[in-house]
Amino acid sequence: MEITTMSIIALIVGLFVGALAIYIVIVITGAGAGKKAEKLLEQAKKDAEKYKRDGILELKEESYKIKADTDKEIKEKKQEIMQSEERLLTREKSLDKREEMLQNRDNLLDQKDSNLSALQKQIQEKEHKMDDLLKEEMTKLESIAKFSKEQAHDLILKRVEDEMSIEIANYIKEKEAEAQIEVDKKAKDLLVNSMQRYSNDVTTLQTVYTIALPNDEMKGRLIGREGRNIKTIESVTGVDLIIDDTPEAIVISSFDPYRREIAKITIETLIKDGRIHPTSIEEIYEKVKNDMEAKVKEIGNDTIVELGLSKFDPELLSLIGKLNFRTSYGQNALQHSKEVAHLCGLIAAELGENITLAKRAGLLHDIGKAIDHEVEGSHVELGIDIAKKFKEDEVVINSIASHHGDTEARSVIAIITQIADTLSAARPGARNDTMENYIKRLEQLEELGNSYEGVEKTYAMKAGREIRVIVKPEEIDDLKSFKIARELKEKIESTMQYPGTIKITVIRETRAQEEAK
Repeated sequence: MEITTMSIIALIVGLFVGALAIYIVIVITGAGAGKKAEKLLEQAKKDAEKYKRDGILELKEESYKIKADTDKEIKEKKQEIMQSEERLLTREKSLDKREEMLQNRDNLLDQKDSNLSALQKQIQEKEHKMDDLLKEEMTKLESIAKFSKEQAHDLILKRVEDEMSIEIANYIKEKEAEAQIEVDKKAKDLLVNSMQRYSNDVTTLQTVYTIALPNDEMKGRLIGREGRNIKTIESVTGVDLIIDDTPEAIVISSFDPYRREIAKITIETLIKDGRIHPTSIEEIYEKVKNDMEAKVKEIGNDTIVELGLSKFDPELLSLIGKLNFRTSYGQNALQHSKEVAHLCGLIAAELGENITLAKRAGLLHDIGKAIDHEVEGSHVELGIDIAKKFKEDEVVINSIASHHGDTEARSVIAIITQIADTLSAARPGARNDTMENYIKRLEQLEELGNSYEGVEKTYAMKAGREIRVIVKPEEIDDLKSFKIARELKEKIESTMQYPGTIKITVIRETRAQEEAK
């Protein structure tokens, strides 16, 4: 548009300039310059005509360009309008379809509402029929039983009252039995206290061990916050820690010498290390347990060196070493076996028998006691199995089988083994029948706890007054834990005789552990 205006202005200016030029020429040249003026005028007209044609051409080009742009813009607008119309049409169809779906849904809901109303009406009718039938049945029952509803109610109440009377009587009887047990317990406590005055030194040497502490502050560290350290120590080692007012000392109590020795070394190592918390307790316990296995083999090797014997399998040496941590009627099993071996050797030498074979039979006669707390069977049966496993001489196997008279002795060495065993056991103060029964009771408690599937470890603690059963959390859930505690209580009550009561604790603990590398 601006170009067109400029063209018109240029045209007008050109015409004006041409006319002005003609006028000036006429004025200057006057009449004498007529011809020249005409030429100039003619030239000016030609120029003006040329400018006019050029302006008109430019005007037409500009007009054509404007028209093309306008047509293009109109075409684009029409395209946009058509697209908008298509979108509106699509949306309108979608709305129509949605409206149709909603209408169908309303119709379906109306149908369901009608069906529910009909169904509710049918249910109400059936309920009325059921009420009528119940009334009719009640009438028939009263007629057949010759009892009214009130009379039946009174009869049931009377029967419940009678049953409750029997239950109350049983409860009273049970309480009387508990009172009798309490009387027996007090009597036994008096007897036990009297026995302890007589056998205190022996019992202490066999069941407890005292550890000296650098200071009383170490007691608090061993106990830990809220007792978590002492609980971990007792749970891991299976012993009782007695921490009383005795200055700078704690006492380890356990019927199992092997377990007590591991606990002793573990606690002493913790005291030297200074880091006392549940994780370090478990780590040191595992290390000490592994070290004890090596120590057991070393004890076995020292024993055969002392007796002058040779050619023992390393596994059999470990079993001999384990005898050092077993007792028989309060007598150390390894010391007893060594005594029997020495006696067998001396007697065999006097009778001209094989001294080495006699010593071997004497040393291995109680080898089954090394595992009788882990495997079912008597120590005699287990000892025979062990001797056969390591291909011992038939004389040794028969000596093991016959040393308690269960099997006939088929050799002089077997008879010598019987005699030596009796001599070692019969020496004054060698054995304590009460201690053996006490240990057997604790072992029986642990065996009962370990008899359940999913039980990882069972510890009898506090002189048999408490048993702790540690279960595997991935196999036993909380409900099964309560069930095991209940069943174990019933099994102990039905199969064992014991003074007082036994507390049963089933422990289920889940730990998440990772190792950063």
